Amino acid sequence: MTTATDPGRLRDAADKAVAGGELTAEEALLLYRGLDQPSLGLLANDVRLRLNPPGDDGTVRVTYIVDRKLNPTNVCVTDCGFCAFYRAPGDPEAYVLPREVIYQKVDELVAKGGIQLLLQGGHHPKLRTEWFAELFTDLKRRYPQVWIHGMSPPEITHLGKLEKRPVRDVLQDLKAAGLDSIPGGGAEILVERVREIIAPKKATTTEWLEVFRQWAALGGRGTATMMFGHVETDAERVEHMQRIRELQRETGVFTAFIPWTFQPENTAMGTRMLQDRGGLKATVAEYLRTLSLARLYLQNVQHVQSSFVTQGMKTCQIGLSMGADDFGSAMLEENVVSSAGCTHPASIPEIERHIKDAGFVPQRRNMLYEAVETPATDKFGMPKDRQKRIVSQVEA
Repeated sequence: MTTATDPGRLRDAADKAVAGGELTAEEALLLYRGLDQPSLGLLANDVRLRLNPPGDDGTVRVTYIVDRKLNPTNVCVTDCGFCAFYRAPGDPEAYVLPREVIYQKVDELVAKGGIQLLLQGGHHPKLRTEWFAELFTDLKRRYPQVWIHGMSPPEITHLGKLEKRPVRDVLQDLKAAGLDSIPGGGAEILVERVREIIAPKKATTTEWLEVFRQWAALGGRGTATMMFGHVETDAERVEHMQRIRELQRETGVFTAFIPWTFQPENTAMGTRMLQDRGGLKATVAEYLRTLSLARLYLQNVQHVQSSFVTQGMKTCQIGLSMGADDFGSAMLEENVVSSAGCTHPASIPEIERHIKDAGFVPQRRNMLYEAVETPATDKFGMPKDRQKRIVSQVEA
């Protein structure tokens, strides 16, 4: 512990968190600023083990999912300064994927044993709900076994504004067409001061939360996210988590919380957004401290994910002992974060090896965090029975 903070207050806040108490914003900041990283991480690990206890055999499991991120379009009109992926309408590099290309990508997902399609794109000024509903219906007809985890809250809000109708109606149409769950993209920091700086044209805090409120009313589930390490303060990170916690108390909509750090490379506002931080992006230590704080503060969200996509494998491994119980996704494709110069690809066997090396047992899951059977795969992650079928077809 640091000497700058009253040890008694730190101890009381720590005991409260470990016992399952709901930390106040003041207590959360006290722990975040007053404890060293090992102490903060040990507290978070205690909470992680209480919320996701070891199995009957004493093993502690770490989950992961096999999916593919599909961006049907990179056309976007929100002009977010932190995004290196989007292209304005009419840009030579702007695209809307043909249906045949989408089929090919899903074929590849299924061939490698993937079970989920993470489908997100830009805020296209001409694509309406009908276009996405037809896509989902088509995908479900061709690939009924693939779970569609798609359309972040800002995309839903965008469609509602384009069509001048309530987001509840948009969500009903998409759900009927095959949308299974909603990812928490576009949350960034759910504080209006921050959003007005980094994404003034995007959905507001209230709009982001309202999409999930309406989705929960329709029986849906989704994930919550936080992109930090830019213009926000420590207190605003806690404020973001508080809004997630309050909506979770109201609806139970979130299966997991996924924090990651801002990647400034190749972005329009990267350097300017980091001015108050001395031009430095979030460090590994800052990431781990925030990850641990999230586990302590968001105890009504069962799962917390450690992100190897932005942090790399080694940091992700450490996060598994500091509050996280999920390793994220063995993404067969990722374009948004990689556009900002951050690339940490990993095969399925590599993910499992890193989980084991960190002292845990890997468990493949679905979006609802239910265990799924792991097929026997080759070193590239292709199911061996699929490989045999391909060989038989060639020989035939």
